[in-house]
Amino acid sequence: MKSLGATAPQIADQLLPLQRLYHWERTLGAQRVMTQPFDGGRLRYTTWQGVADQARRVAGFLRAQGWPEGSRIAILGKNSAEWLIADFAIWMAGHVSVPLYPMQAADHLRQTLVHSGALACFIGKLDDASLLQGVDVSVLAITLPLAPAAALARCTAHWADVLAQHEPLLGEPVRPGDDLATIIYTSGTTGQAKGVMHTFATLTAIALSTLTVLDLPGQGRILSYLPLAHIMERSSVEIGMLHRADGQLFFAESLATFATDLRRARPTLFVAVPRIWQKLQQGVLERLPQARLSRLLRVPLLCGMVQRKILRGLGLDQADYCVSGSAPLSIEIIQWFAALGLPVAEGYGMTEVANASHIGRPGDLHPGTVGPPIDGVEQRIDPATDEVQLLSPGATVGYYREPQLTQELFTPDGWLHTGDTGVIDVHGCLRIVGRIKDNFKSSKGKYVAPAPIEQQLSQHPAVETCLVMGGNLPQPLAVVVLNEAARASLPAARAQLATDFEAHLRRVNAGLDPHEKLEVLVLTTLPWTIESGQLTPTMKARRPRIEQNYAPFLEAWSQAGAAVVWAE
Repeated sequence: MKSLGATAPQIADQLLPLQRLYHWERTLGAQRVMTQPFDGGRLRYTTWQGVADQARRVAGFLRAQGWPEGSRIAILGKNSAEWLIADFAIWMAGHVSVPLYPMQAADHLRQTLVHSGALACFIGKLDDASLLQGVDVSVLAITLPLAPAAALARCTAHWADVLAQHEPLLGEPVRPGDDLATIIYTSGTTGQAKGVMHTFATLTAIALSTLTVLDLPGQGRILSYLPLAHIMERSSVEIGMLHRADGQLFFAESLATFATDLRRARPTLFVAVPRIWQKLQQGVLERLPQARLSRLLRVPLLCGMVQRKILRGLGLDQADYCVSGSAPLSIEIIQWFAALGLPVAEGYGMTEVANASHIGRPGDLHPGTVGPPIDGVEQRIDPATDEVQLLSPGATVGYYREPQLTQELFTPDGWLHTGDTGVIDVHGCLRIVGRIKDNFKSSKGKYVAPAPIEQQLSQHPAVETCLVMGGNLPQPLAVVVLNEAARASLPAARAQLATDFEAHLRRVNAGLDPHEKLEVLVLTTLPWTIESGQLTPTMKARRPRIEQNYAPFLEAWSQAGAAVVWAE
């Protein structure tokens, strides 16, 4: 299936994904490339030859179904070696992959499968087998090795049987750069998810540009644990591994084993989202309180030893480069890790540009910004709206089955609308200010941009996440979800937390314009979850759903007459 929109960037054929897979099959076939933990810590290793052989056999099975070229085939499951091999097989067989988040509601899953027109679905690791209710019986279901027991009864084909019963596809079937490779459904913070179409060339262009900018040393290691259905993990892990074949790819077995998996991998490249950085920090401070840590780091003879011990305990002592993405990371956390000798860069991108458009450079970080554009990407700020707009070789060829939305995504002169507002500093680095659609108007007729205020609120160590709201109220307010450590301290610390947040509110309000000042902070111990529909599968807040849930209480909280109130 050819691309339906913009012209694909010019990428040499030998750099495209399938061509790279065949190259490593020929030249490094016996080299171990994947380490998969399972069954409580047992390990399974896969070589490049093993990856290619399994992909060829599964591709043979897919070809035997007689489906038209370019058919959509879904992959549902948590990260695993076979997830990636299934993707390679789909491409090898001439089809288009549709990755699905393993943490979402069954009805959302069903909508995606129907919208994409998927004929088959690979099913792998799942924490909640009830998600299988979203896979219609008309869809051919194929289990991956780590699928839950419930999937075995539901599926009509199984990975082991496919490998045993089908000969490897011969030769080196390839796909041109402008062929459609995948449809990635956005996590949908504001509405129905859209299917973002990417070709082999758009996926490759951004991954190559990012690797060129970072210029990381060889023999790299990376831990795959963020959802492979998300473009950030897909680009850095799947496409990245095809261009850094001298390294190894490790997988995490579960949330409970994450710390062990991280120490096993000892990644040289570590990609995380803000919540992961917060949890890593909290884990250290639970064992070593901040006051004592600060004293130790001030002693020259002890500082280096303490830094090495902490980073070794985290599994990050070999990290050449660490990056945070998906949402802003507070400067305080960046500075905290820098004090441990671990610089953390921030990156920025979106599914529509095949992952990254900006990233902080090793040795030249500018905290508070997401760095300058990567090679080949151009940026500008719309003077009328302050929107960040991009020209990128990774720009999507459009939204699947949505020509009107595709047209609206681009300006008349071909720049891509990001929907984010930002500022470019004197170094060419971009600072994200907020999202245009998130802005709301108070009853005084003044517009409030919530994102910068939320970023300041999140700098309090007890905050897990928060949301500023108040459309049609005299002044905005914020609902703050307390993190796990703060929740564990209750009820004994309830009064102290309220006092701390009153002081935090005064500090935040001191830097805001009068119409932005928060009337009240509402503290809650009830986490927002994916299952409740309050968070997307990538852990971003679904603003419309959360505002709808709290709408009946906003006026009463606004008139409470206290700086801090409790939701419960």
